[in-house]
Amino acid sequence: MLNKEEIEKIIPQREPFLMIDKVEAYIPGESAVAYKQVKEDEWYFKGHFPGNPIMPGVLITESLAQTGAVAILSLEENKGRNALFGGIDKMKFKKVVIPGDILKLEVKIIKKKGPIGIGEAVATVQDKIVAKGELTFAVV
Repeated sequence: MLNKEEIEKIIPQREPFLMIDKVEAYIPGESAVAYKQVKEDEWYFKGHFPGNPIMPGVLITESLAQTGAVAILSLEENKGRNALFGGIDKMKFKKVVIPGDILKLEVKIIKKKGPIGIGEAVATVQDKIVAKGELTFAVV
């Protein structure tokens, strides 16, 4: 289990844009499972949407990307580097995410060639899929 301080030793994101709270498990270069506790006072709820707070799909996607970054950047040869988006494919949003939800974020690296790779990403709340798709990354 990694806490925020330990996560920050692997990926470069920081508050308020660090979108994962803890990592339950990871295999360097292969996979990671992380969690995000969605709180009422999240900065983005002020405008998305007042009186009907819904976590933006792009931030669910970013949470998944940060989870995948833990997997890929925890490889010894990638320490101190960054993983940037190269693409988002087949991303589908199945259910809204609201304050009080706990997002479970799972990313499995399914393809790697040099600094480029693809992660299969799934976000769930209470075992129900809220988003899934493929994330392409480039390690720089």
